[in-house]
Amino acid sequence: MNLSNLKPAEGSVNRDGKRLGRGQGSGKGGTAARGHKGAKSRSGYSKKIGFEGGQMPLQRRVPKFGFTNINRKDYKGINLGKLQELVDSKVIKDTVSFETLVEHGLVGKNDLVKILGDGDLKAALKVSVHKFTASAKAAIEAAGGEAISL
Repeated sequence: MNLSNLKPAEGSVNRDGKRLGRGQGSGKGGTAARGHKGAKSRSGYSKKIGFEGGQMPLQRRVPKFGFTNINRKDYKGINLGKLQELVDSKVIKDTVSFETLVEHGLVGKNDLVKILGDGDLKAALKVSVHKFTASAKAAIEAAGGEAISL
């Protein structure tokens, strides 16, 4: 090995290509590979999201329908079976509050919670959340528990 056959390690060289706008002799001078005139040749140009070169964008071509109710309340559903799983794994003992559900990652702190009636509940729990389905409320009370709406 000598100075005439030294070369960098395989894959280590990252050439960024020709430098633009550095004189006519570079081959990329003058317009700096932007062409003549037009929005793309100017500084500060940035294509808007969904821009299709002046053609009517897909977003505006497709018909709109329906409506979104701004007053809608979305509830995060938790089944009775899930509560029984928590009791079986000894995560909860006799009370289930909104705060305990947030602590264990079942719901977010800004969510509204509704207990749903799917699954079997054997433990007598005092459950306090925002809403209950009729079947869930009946099942909780049949197991000897209490359903409290916040």
